[in-house]
Amino acid sequence: MTPEAVAKFRSALSDTIPNLRAFGRALSGNRDMADDLVQETLVKAWQNRESFAEGSNLKAWLFTILRNTYLSDLRKRKREVADSDGLIAGMVGVPDGQSSHMELVDFAKAFQKLPPDQREALVLVGAEGLPYEEVASMCGCPVGTIKSRVNRARQRLSELLAEVPADQQ
Repeated sequence: MTPEAVAKFRSALSDTIPNLRAFGRALSGNRDMADDLVQETLVKAWQNRESFAEGSNLKAWLFTILRNTYLSDLRKRKREVADSDGLIAGMVGVPDGQSSHMELVDFAKAFQKLPPDQREALVLVGAEGLPYEEVASMCGCPVGTIKSRVNRARQRLSELLAEVPADQQ
């Protein structure tokens, strides 16, 4: 790569950090883990910058690296005990008058109840605005599968958010 291309690549990498953090957070459900995923993604991208085809979609390339890193970490951490259902995090108190925060907490809990493939599809299509075709290519499955995952994820989120907790009835 020429020095100009390296500078352009470095700039493009830093421009995608907020998107990578959002995607990492959606996949992992954990801010610290998301930051670790983003850092590892950026390191891998930098080390492999020569293999990036200039003119292709950098964001999709980085999302694929992040997704693969997440899946590799997930396989490594299978035996770890995690707060996946948010019980420990749910014990943290929040002062009155913060209903919007609680709605966000409810959404985050509901979102984490979705299967990982549905969370991934919903974030990439819904939050990142990527076309179904590109997401299908990134995930290595047909476009119809991505559309189905997004649809099922939206329906399940609606169902979960419509449920009234037993202590509020």
